[in-house]
Amino acid sequence: MPGIPTKKARVMLVDDHAMLRHGMAMLINLEADMEVIAEAGDGDEALASLRSEPHPDIVLMDVSLKTRSGFEVIKSMHSLIPGLAVLVVSMHDEGVYAQRALRAGARGYVMKQEPGEVLVAAIREVLKGNVYLSKQMHARLLNQVATGTAQPEPLINSLTPSEFEVLHLIGSGHSSQEIARLLSRSIKTVETHRFNIRAKLNLKDGADLIRYATHWISEER
Repeated sequence: MPGIPTKKARVMLVDDHAMLRHGMAMLINLEADMEVIAEAGDGDEALASLRSEPHPDIVLMDVSLKTRSGFEVIKSMHSLIPGLAVLVVSMHDEGVYAQRALRAGARGYVMKQEPGEVLVAAIREVLKGNVYLSKQMHARLLNQVATGTAQPEPLINSLTPSEFEVLHLIGSGHSSQEIARLLSRSIKTVETHRFNIRAKLNLKDGADLIRYATHWISEER
């Protein structure tokens, strides 16, 4: 006698690269216990989709989106659907971004260069109600707790999600023009973020900002 079919977990994909969404959808839809029911190319589209039924069981999303920071989108998602499981899938360094993603409400973090089986395992782990991080990141957080260094730097915490992204890209060696292109923002917006970052971190000029960002990135990694 055939068994009762298992209900598939409903997955939503949020990423501004259509080809990447297509690849993830193909990978996920090959699994017997999950299926992609919705896709969105930016944060506003994702939030609009969540206002209709059926709701996904889990959202896979990047933190760098064209219209809004992914961190802001995660918080807005939870305002619409409290407790919604969100797994961040991003090219950004886990060592720099994972803790901030978790503070925004994500339940896990996977870097895009990981193989497909890691992504699938992460989805299943988050669907169980657990938090998923790489073994290296998990060990790092445990070490922070054990050594009493788990509290992040207060000044860094004062940055908005968009300012945080800009600081990270400055520390990675990108110019304002490159940052504007990577984040799909105007150069004027990026320069405003740079000014606000300097004010919040008590940095005197652009050179001081670059030194700070570069040192911070090296420490985080």
